[in-house]
Amino acid sequence: MPFPVDSKWITKTENKLGVRFPASFVAAMSEMNGGSVRTRIDDFNLFPFLDASDRKRIQRTCGSIDRETTTARKDWTGFPPDAVAIGANGGGDLLVLIPMPDESDSLQHSVYWWDHETGDVELVADDFGDLPKT
Repeated sequence: MPFPVDSKWITKTENKLGVRFPASFVAAMSEMNGGSVRTRIDDFNLFPFLDASDRKRIQRTCGSIDRETTTARKDWTGFPPDAVAIGANGGGDLLVLIPMPDESDSLQHSVYWWDHETGDVELVADDFGDLPKT
């Protein structure tokens, strides 16, 4: 069940991954840290920002963006090394954000689907705010 998250936890994740998340993603996740979105490819469950403010929130957010991104970078063949995983469809595919070409520390507003079978990355939305919540 998604719930709001304080901006300090978002900043902590940004610092850990060395990136800045796009404003539309931050705004949506600030209100509902998690949830799911629909793309033309599939529905994706969003990874939350780790929230260590209390035991219950730690348990609910342990499958966090930073943890899932670190795992994907380390364990998945063909995962783009600079991508940040923000969601999964349960079948191995991930929803990702990619850095801007000229600013590697700022993530694009565009959202991509990473196909775990082919390693291909495909645009699914020009902005996170364009994805319908499910």
